[in-house]
Amino acid sequence: MNLEEYILSHIDEESEQLTRLNRNAHVNLLRPRMLSGHLQGRMLKMFCRMISPKRILEIGTYTGYATLCLAEALPEDGMIHTIEINDEMEDFILKQFNQSPDNSKIRLHIGDALEIIPSINETFDLVFIDADKRDYSAYYDTIFDKVRPGGLIIADNTLWDGKVVEEIVQNDKQTLGILEFNDKIKADTRVEKVIIPIRDGLTLIYKNYGK
Repeated sequence: MNLEEYILSHIDEESEQLTRLNRNAHVNLLRPRMLSGHLQGRMLKMFCRMISPKRILEIGTYTGYATLCLAEALPEDGMIHTIEINDEMEDFILKQFNQSPDNSKIRLHIGDALEIIPSINETFDLVFIDADKRDYSAYYDTIFDKVRPGGLIIADNTLWDGKVVEEIVQNDKQTLGILEFNDKIKADTRVEKVIIPIRDGLTLIYKNYGK
């Protein structure tokens, strides 16, 4: 048993639906590794439990795995708005949501997050960013005023397979986007921040009161 297997065997199990979703993604999708997975999914649920949000925004739905993990911890009157730009994923996503007992807590938006977010009339307690790395800084700027003081922003893939410490390739827009975002967060005195080196890097950003 390797360390990852040991960890997974000593945390809460994922639901049967999430196990099935994971399997279906590996069979039917080109990049199944992009979904959050067991460990990160349980972490997202735990963060949700800890801050007790009523309103969540997710940028980048993909399969809906992370959405379902967050929705598990939402109260019955809670809502998660999740945005996916790839309309070809809509049928796959809706099938997962429709099978979930938490379906009533989820609202799926298909389109460009930078266009959709301003139209959502909500103040968010928690935001999860896991979409186009080139636009991370733009997502952050767009959502910041919609996050309540004391709210939490979580950004995925912020170590980007270790490329953040490798020689920069100037035409690698995804890595450059992550580097720009990480520098922006580091310099932002309105927030507290920490990078957790789990999977591909997970940055926790706490919005200070009065900021």
